[in-house]
Amino acid sequence: MTNQTRVVELDGRTGEGGGQLVRIACALAAVATVPIRITNVRGNREGSRGGGLKSQHVSAIEYLAAATAAEVDGLFIGSHTLEFSPRLRPSQLQERTIKISANSPAASTLLIFQAVFPFLLFAGNDKCEPITLQISGGTNVSLSLSFEYLDQVLLPVLQDAFGITVQRKLLSRGWSLGKQQRGTVEFRFRPLKPGETIKLRDSSVYAGGEPLPTMGDIEEIDVSMIVPAEMHDKLRDELDVELGKLFYGVEVNYKVVEDSGADSRIYVLLVAKAGTVRWGKDMLTSAPKAKSKGGSRPTVALCASLAPKIARELYKEVSAGGVVDEFLQDQLVIFQALAEGRTSFPRGEDKSSLERAMEKLEIDGEKLRKEKTDRPIGEGSMHTTTARWVTAQLLPSVGWYNKGYVCEGVGMHMGRAE
Repeated sequence: MTNQTRVVELDGRTGEGGGQLVRIACALAAVATVPIRITNVRGNREGSRGGGLKSQHVSAIEYLAAATAAEVDGLFIGSHTLEFSPRLRPSQLQERTIKISANSPAASTLLIFQAVFPFLLFAGNDKCEPITLQISGGTNVSLSLSFEYLDQVLLPVLQDAFGITVQRKLLSRGWSLGKQQRGTVEFRFRPLKPGETIKLRDSSVYAGGEPLPTMGDIEEIDVSMIVPAEMHDKLRDELDVELGKLFYGVEVNYKVVEDSGADSRIYVLLVAKAGTVRWGKDMLTSAPKAKSKGGSRPTVALCASLAPKIARELYKEVSAGGVVDEFLQDQLVIFQALAEGRTSFPRGEDKSSLERAMEKLEIDGEKLRKEKTDRPIGEGSMHTTTARWVTAQLLPSVGWYNKGYVCEGVGMHMGRAE
């Protein structure tokens, strides 16, 4: 694709107005070699959470800047204006073993991965050499996807939908709750070959060739619980009861059961599966410090309230319809925009609307209504609509249609390195 010389200006207060806007903008700028300037960085996060760049943003952008020989300005924690002008394409990347260490152990390794992975995915060479990426920081961090969610939901769907295969390993766990603890994750994958594009697999349910799954199609629910050891039996019993009420007859598998080692570290993930379609819902919290009535440990008492809450949230997510959960939908936007051809990962509304969205992937003569790109685009969460808007600013030829249900991607590909 032709390099774009004009600087793309983005107001960091647009839509969701948080860190996701920064991550997607820098990821796309690095892939497309487009200079960007973001003002009011994380402008909707002022107050108790604070605005400006955080450690995980700085760590990710520092890597992208080094890999692309970018000119940067405002790259420091707390910065409210960022200028990022990459000069080298992904196909010019030489280093195939990469280590990124966040400045803070509470910085999310998985959000750093999200920011750098699109660039690395297009860094293929003629030798088809794999890339090994190791990131240290937090693996279970507030307001971030966990390693378990990435491992059990996002990466399996990328493989099923696009054939993007990523080997991943949790080397050590890192927490933002309680006493901060640094963790490490490792990824290994083969980038796209020169000239190759991201393309929807015809055999996947996401290509519109199969009926959309319903509640009755749920085959099993996987549970991951990383909680104090004393909670294991009680929480398992409570989850069995609550999931049995809402998903009658569905098999429940305890995929990860691990002692978190502290009352301040309680993490639970539920993943409902229907064929290759997955819906995830998780919870990261701490036990109250005071003992509950009767002298029982607060962690044990917490099980009775935590289990029904997360079970109901999963049920609500599956009941919304479509082929993705709320968080997965926004995480797939960047891959839709970069892909070749039409894609649709619908969620919500009535079943007939969702089916029509999927049908439009195959109907060439169907008239599609293109959405305006001067504001967050289409249906979905504010994260999803903002993500679509960012892709439209960085990739002007991307098309979002019918409330964002259908994307016509740009077919990004790289030539051979000079």
